Amino acid sequence: MIVRENASSEGYLVLLGCPKWPRLEVALCLVILMFYLMTLIGNLSIIILSYMDAHLHTPMYFFLSNLSFLDLCYTTSSIPQMLANLWGPEKTISYTGCMIQLYFVLALGTTECVLLVVMSYDRYAAVCRPLHYAVLMNPRFCHLLAVASWVSGFTNSALHSSFTFWVPLCGHRRVDHFFCEVPALLRLSCVDTRVNELTLLITSSIFVLIPLILILSSYAAIAQAVLRMQSTARLQRAFGTCGAHLTVVSLFFIPVICIYLQPPSGESQDQGKFIALFYTVVTPSLNPLIYTLRNKDVRGAVRRLVGREREM
Repeated sequence: MIVRENASSEGYLVLLGCPKWPRLEVALCLVILMFYLMTLIGNLSIIILSYMDAHLHTPMYFFLSNLSFLDLCYTTSSIPQMLANLWGPEKTISYTGCMIQLYFVLALGTTECVLLVVMSYDRYAAVCRPLHYAVLMNPRFCHLLAVASWVSGFTNSALHSSFTFWVPLCGHRRVDHFFCEVPALLRLSCVDTRVNELTLLITSSIFVLIPLILILSSYAAIAQAVLRMQSTARLQRAFGTCGAHLTVVSLFFIPVICIYLQPPSGESQDQGKFIALFYTVVTPSLNPLIYTLRNKDVRGAVRRLVGREREM
């Protein structure tokens, strides 16, 4: 597809998408739209069910509702613009729009890293400290953990966004990516960006590696507790809920590590774009399916809600 000539004028950036395969862009647009609709339907369903069904008023579903709301915001911050650029001939985004998109993508991505740690702690408390679970995960503490997740994400994003947009751009404004992301924007700079890259590496280590270590530590303790269980029903329930969470963790953290914790290279540029596309588009659409397909609580909530609607 041809980009209009005024796309790189002052105040605008050009999101190139996949210029090597322009004929695939319409097909890619349709695939992304399908996953986006799945994300909207799946995550909205979890939020509505968790709110309307009293049986789901537990810490686990409170945090799952937060994750669903986060995924809705995360995908909406980038996918509509991405769809417009892939479908039409003009692949532009305003400089201000790019700055806002970058801020929210970073903020919500960081928030998800922290929230997944919180959810792993909730599973640890449920499996390893069942007698103290109600005290450990009381409503006030759950709300504090959720607020801390959101605040840490938006604070970290404020740091990175400001550092990235202080960097002067070279003559062209063509971003070789589907949306505004820090590594892609730093490649446009005509000054030394080693300080930015070091800052990105340090904060990525703090908000990616440390959460991942904490999650794996929680599940190591959970695995020990599960192996000591005598009840088959409790064993299956523990594996069901913890297995779903570990799958979500893998789908999110592995692509993020590939993007933010590997040295930049020309060969990894195209790979990075499509890896970013995966955790931005595909992962949020799979989260509701992973958490609900084998979840008896959610299936029961759906039956009760449908039965209530029929009675009306």
